Amino acid sequence: MTTKPFTAQILIADDQDDLREALSIVLSREGFATRGAASPAEAWLLLETGDFAALLLDLNFRADTTSGQEGLAFMAKVKAVFPGLPVIVLTGWGSVELAVQALRAGAADFLEKPWENTRLITVLRSQLALAQARQTNASLTHLFPSTMAGRSSPMRQVRALAEKIAPAHVPVLITGESGTGKGVMARHIAALSTRRDQPFVTLDMGSLPESLVEAELFGHARGAFTDAKTERIGHFEIANNGVIFLDEIGNASLATQVRLLSVLEDGKIVRVGESRPRQVDVRIIAATNADLGSLIAAGRFRQDLLFRLNTVEIRMPPLRDRGEDIIQLALHFLEIFAARHGRSEAEFDPEALSALTGYPWPGNVRELAHVVERAVLLSETARIKPADLRLSATSAIQFERMTLDQAERYLIQLAIAEANGDTDVAARRLGLSRSAFYRRLAAVRR
Repeated sequence: MTTKPFTAQILIADDQDDLREALSIVLSREGFATRGAASPAEAWLLLETGDFAALLLDLNFRADTTSGQEGLAFMAKVKAVFPGLPVIVLTGWGSVELAVQALRAGAADFLEKPWENTRLITVLRSQLALAQARQTNASLTHLFPSTMAGRSSPMRQVRALAEKIAPAHVPVLITGESGTGKGVMARHIAALSTRRDQPFVTLDMGSLPESLVEAELFGHARGAFTDAKTERIGHFEIANNGVIFLDEIGNASLATQVRLLSVLEDGKIVRVGESRPRQVDVRIIAATNADLGSLIAAGRFRQDLLFRLNTVEIRMPPLRDRGEDIIQLALHFLEIFAARHGRSEAEFDPEALSALTGYPWPGNVRELAHVVERAVLLSETARIKPADLRLSATSAIQFERMTLDQAERYLIQLAIAEANGDTDVAARRLGLSRSAFYRRLAAVRR
């Protein structure tokens, strides 16, 4: 198969020529392409004309060598126009206060010069993966206010409960199967709350190595562990006065659960390597597709933490219980994907609509979106028929009727759907390295 070559391109904005060159060498060894800019003005021109996967940004340029305000102002401009672009801040004048300013202004991470190469690459790759996952989730949210829409009785009840409890400063536990829209519900509650203009910080408890979870949640002191060359604030401090969304809370270790319980009880966090508690004002929204009752019985989840988290529990209904919403969602997805892929004449055959309503939807709304997009891409006529949906588990996917590009697109989308948007998991399922997966993903999306 012939595909367009793809290499993630990183923009390096720093006024020091030797530093830009050093970063370029480090990143090129890891398979990245780079462009350099010596000033915010030059960086802006490149952003407007190029396609960048991330920005490495110095906070201090020649016009302002110590305060970081020039870099912060530029970052605000970047985030206003390119909100999905990960910005990793590099500065030789690091401080916790400046880190807080940068992270709250939209920085994905904060590293002090001189940086440690392994840490830099780890942060960069993590942020690229997160950006891809957010893009996947955001596309579903944009396609439809997702699970927040629908006329079915289960969805009306869920929306009513969310609207009732949103203004209250209480923890919320969102449960439900994968693909039902738990993350969208969390953002919906935050948007309806009095904290709507404050930070909304997300942490996937299932995506971090156990050794990093506490440092990511609560921050760490300098020298707290081998790679802790500078102090670092955690997600709770970044979310201060706002909302923190702890996704896949069922994957938290018992040790992490103890720390979370303490925060819920007294609103205080302790950075790894410190003893001094810090007060935070954070509303916690947690989500899981796990049966926490079974985890408690197995000794893998603390019952007292569950009691603290589920002051209010919202259970997202599976799509199979939202009968009348299925057609509404499918028609909306059809409109969006048909326009996106140049198939504006596409429509459902009545039998296809019947097949959609009769399918159990184990992957819920996320699966429905992927099924509709796949049908738009692969149907040979404008009228989408039941066979184009490929819903039957007993009928083999007709790869022999696909082009190689169509087959690759289908397999990548299926892997992402089955991995719930986790590109690392999807890459492993396809037997690809992360870089190879991103190259193929970018190619099929062009």
